[in-house]
Amino acid sequence: MYPSLPQLDAAHFRKPDAGQLHAGAPSSHSPRIALLYGSLRARSFSRLLTEEAARLLQAMGAETRIFNPSGLPLPDDAPDSHPKVQELRELVTWAEGMVWTSPERHGAMTGIMKSQIDWIPLSLGAVRPTQGKTLAVMQVSGGSQSFNAVNQMRVLGRWMRMLTIPNQSSVAKAFLEFGDDDRMKPSSYYERVVDVMEELVKFTLLTRDVSPYLVDRYSERKESADALSKRVNQRSI
Repeated sequence: MYPSLPQLDAAHFRKPDAGQLHAGAPSSHSPRIALLYGSLRARSFSRLLTEEAARLLQAMGAETRIFNPSGLPLPDDAPDSHPKVQELRELVTWAEGMVWTSPERHGAMTGIMKSQIDWIPLSLGAVRPTQGKTLAVMQVSGGSQSFNAVNQMRVLGRWMRMLTIPNQSSVAKAFLEFGDDDRMKPSSYYERVVDVMEELVKFTLLTRDVSPYLVDRYSERKESADALSKRVNQRSI
């Protein structure tokens, strides 16, 4: 059947089908977006930027929930049953898309941001809480504009098997971009945040109903079949 592809297991090979990229009954509920931020400061600019993003998402028709990382233990320093861990995992399972916003500290995302991501497993039983879901990344900096944190979060998003959108936001000298009312001032930085949230909603609407097909993989179909065969055919002890 595939004379030029002898390495393939034909039983698990699939030719991509454009028809599978259109949901038969598209979801009618609002896109569900979870937002994480990476600072515990009383006046956290990553939190303020996250709240600004949530307002924009709501204006675009999305339902939003923001996770407060205060009280979340360090990874492996508490059991999975810890209330904050359960809260985070339930939020990620609920979401169809996510926004990650971190300050840049010592040229990287903060440990607070990384700890939240580290508490999110690749699988919860038969559920993969991040696979195929959309992701937008943003960062705030105390000095000149940088992209270290967003670049790191992109790597993590790919590792978590998420669909990270092309656009992103990096707000330099964030302390100048928010007024005394904790609202972001009009600027090119704000306009970029609008762009990122608009793109996130569009990509979420485009992919949420077909994400299982988008991330269906030959290697995993083959591995699953092999694992099933071994389990079914193993001798009883």
